[in-house]
Amino acid sequence: LLCATCFNAKAQTNYDSAKIPESLTKDAVAVVRNEEQNFELKSVGSGKVDYKIAITILNKAGDDFAELAEVYDKFSSIYNIKATLYDASGKKVKEYKSSDIRDQSLISDYSIFEDNRLKYLKFHSTSYPFTIEYSYSQDFKGILSIPSWKAIKGYGVSTEKSSYNILKNAGLNIKFLTSKGLKTDSAKIGDKTNYKWLSENVAAIVKEPLSIGMDNLVDWVKVSPNQFEYDNTTGNFDNWKNFGAWMHKLNENANTLPEATKLQVQHLVKDAKNPKEKISKLYNYLQQNTRYVSVQLGIGGFKPILAEKVAQVNYGDCKALSNYMKALLNEAGIKSNLIVIGNGMPSLNPTYASMGQANHMILAVPLANDTTFLECTSQYNPMGFIGHNNADRNVLMVTENGGKIVKTPAYNAKDNYQRRVTNVVFADDGQATIDIKSVYGNAQFEDNMGMLLIEPTEQRKRINEGNRIPSAELTSFKFEQADKALPVMSEDIKFKSNQLLTKGGDKA
Repeated sequence: LLCATCFNAKAQTNYDSAKIPESLTKDAVAVVRNEEQNFELKSVGSGKVDYKIAITILNKAGDDFAELAEVYDKFSSIYNIKATLYDASGKKVKEYKSSDIRDQSLISDYSIFEDNRLKYLKFHSTSYPFTIEYSYSQDFKGILSIPSWKAIKGYGVSTEKSSYNILKNAGLNIKFLTSKGLKTDSAKIGDKTNYKWLSENVAAIVKEPLSIGMDNLVDWVKVSPNQFEYDNTTGNFDNWKNFGAWMHKLNENANTLPEATKLQVQHLVKDAKNPKEKISKLYNYLQQNTRYVSVQLGIGGFKPILAEKVAQVNYGDCKALSNYMKALLNEAGIKSNLIVIGNGMPSLNPTYASMGQANHMILAVPLANDTTFLECTSQYNPMGFIGHNNADRNVLMVTENGGKIVKTPAYNAKDNYQRRVTNVVFADDGQATIDIKSVYGNAQFEDNMGMLLIEPTEQRKRINEGNRIPSAELTSFKFEQADKALPVMSEDIKFKSNQLLTKGGDKA
């Protein structure tokens, strides 16, 4: 076994595309010729990655994989970047210079507080196939997670060889999950421990509707430190309770409101007849007076902006807005809990606590007979509707006693619906009037809600773009959410057409 910070001296360097086995080009747009991912955990708060990959791009459809795109922030640095382009026969065409590599903000169009940055290089070739190879090193000061590994890079990509090595110093503990059947090799190297995983000759996978998912089809490894240190805070992933305790501590003293906001809360709820009505009034206040922005700045990626600050500036990310809503409810005498959730991701694994299983935060308001979940980043969701990407999954409730796994509400088939009635009336001259009435509920409401939020001119444009009725002229349209408290909307669209009916003799 090799040390985790060194590349295999015998790694493949012959990138002749003619040598790729036919089994790896079938259904493939690109082939990973060789990938080596090596990680060394040096201490609770420091580590290093050495990474190298070579990918042969078979055709234009594989161009998305012809790039180097690596993220870093103030707690990490990327250096020693090398990049090379090879032609179809494996002959070196170009070695890229450091000046060819862009250094840019990761999501500057989306985040106003953000220190995640990106090293980026797009490879170009005038002919196919061609091969790209690049490598880099990355140091970490502050570790919440350890890189994961998967045997293929995506659908339509095969893999000739891919390996992952982890080297950890004595006294440091890690845990990992692997795909079924994947062999884990481990060995002692002095007082250190090395783990290795290898996958070879993996055919490309075609993306299919209702597929069981890539994690059920290829080898993978997910790794987490047991203890972590990040931005002058410490915690552990022994279980979700302990991680929830760390999250709770981050949010201590973050929900104080300005006096003016406290008075506003009291004014809003003074006539409310029950807790649900108080929640509704305050949720409406949140939606009408705040907007969402992304915040990714050091510990700010995990710790919310103070509620007092949100009250002043009227914006925040999912953490800040959820914490602000929590503060509003607290002022009204209603307790609530922050919820760490994977929006559009699988449920949290209840027996394996780690970073990377969640990407979002919402709020839960436990009441006597039920719990109301609030999506605090939406200015339009009805109270209690959190969307199908948040529904029916294990999530982490942050409490004074640590984290607790709970489940969000499920929207069953009868609630997720699209009901449509189309009436067509033909005149004697063959002209037809078409009236299409639709009602959308829950997930379908969410998918179509955007039509409620745009101007009539844009509504008309989108209807016409989606119209498939021959020579149809749009005569009227209406979109409506009759009850703002329910995730239900209706649409009524009318067309006229003179080409739906052709008259032949005395018969149509």
